[in-house]
Amino acid sequence: MEGRTLTLVTPQRASSGLGTRLRQLRVAAGLTQSDLAGDRFSKEYVSQIERGKTRPTSQTLSWIAERLGVDASYLETGQTWDEYAEVEASVMRAEAAVEGQRFEEALEALEGVTHSPEARELEFRALVAESWARISHGELRPALDLLTRARDLSEQDGFSDVERADVLYRMGVCRYKLTSINTSHTLLSEALDLADRSELPCDRLRSHILEWRSRCSRRQRDFEAAREDIERALELADRIDDTLTVAHVTFQASIVAERDGQWLRARSLAERARELYEAHGDRKNVGRLLNNLGGLNYLLGKPDDAVDYLKRAFSVALEVGSEPDAAQAVSSLAQVHLGAGDWTLAEEQARHALQLLEGRPDFLDETGNAQIVLGRALMEQGRLDEAQHAFG
Repeated sequence: MEGRTLTLVTPQRASSGLGTRLRQLRVAAGLTQSDLAGDRFSKEYVSQIERGKTRPTSQTLSWIAERLGVDASYLETGQTWDEYAEVEASVMRAEAAVEGQRFEEALEALEGVTHSPEARELEFRALVAESWARISHGELRPALDLLTRARDLSEQDGFSDVERADVLYRMGVCRYKLTSINTSHTLLSEALDLADRSELPCDRLRSHILEWRSRCSRRQRDFEAAREDIERALELADRIDDTLTVAHVTFQASIVAERDGQWLRARSLAERARELYEAHGDRKNVGRLLNNLGGLNYLLGKPDDAVDYLKRAFSVALEVGSEPDAAQAVSSLAQVHLGAGDWTLAEEQARHALQLLEGRPDFLDETGNAQIVLGRALMEQGRLDEAQHAFG
């Protein structure tokens, strides 16, 4: 999964809490509305600001802050510029960590960060970064709660349709991992519509939306729609100078080709995606491609090559600390050994895969596949009661 896909927006300063702060600071300073207004403007104008009926200019805010002896940023947002800069630095560290797939580091950067109600763009960016890190850890419900809050924020003035589309896209990914495929497809379609009509440059985001919608269509067994979306995603990805996005989409195009029975094309695309991931230094996805290449070589009648690829995939998964990817490699090895008639080894590896996938609701398909292999291996050994339990 990729990290933040949006260009960072400039701070949006709302006036919702400004009036309350102004009144509190004025009273604390022992000033009436007339005292504060002085000769510059009327008492009524101060009253309108305090009641939230009008928004003063930055120049006026600076003048009022000087009269009250406070930081202009604090008057406007409830945070001094130093406090704002500290929060922004934490958010930027989290975004960079998500981009680099250092998800634990992203969560650490955001730990204990508090947001001023007026600094909505910082809260939005923090919510998006944290949600992506939570998704990577399989914490799907907490991630969805964060994205729901981000979606509410994005509906306010000051946010673009691209940012709204970005939130819907991430919600779609989360719903996909929760196996709510129809809901995911709907969210991704809404995201694509917003991105398309925004008339803002967002080819990277649109490519990722199409990539994930293609996954939904595959799960819905609408393979024609899956192929159309992945072809559009490839066109968009090729237009931008982003190796990682091209790699992601090429990876999915390989899976679509495999589903179409075009195994040679699928292998060619998988090799290209692996080369791109290697150039980017993305070891986690290199391991995933090795797993897919193992499966493709098995389909092409090369079981020995398949085993070699799958063992390498397992090794890379252990190297990067990804138990789900290690589980998928072991499960694939179990299928190869099942096909070779080595029931005992197939059983052993299927059980190992299930152990690695325990407690990961975002990998239900992979868990189901391992259970099927285990059940079949047990059946072949004549252990029918155990097989029935495995299938259950």
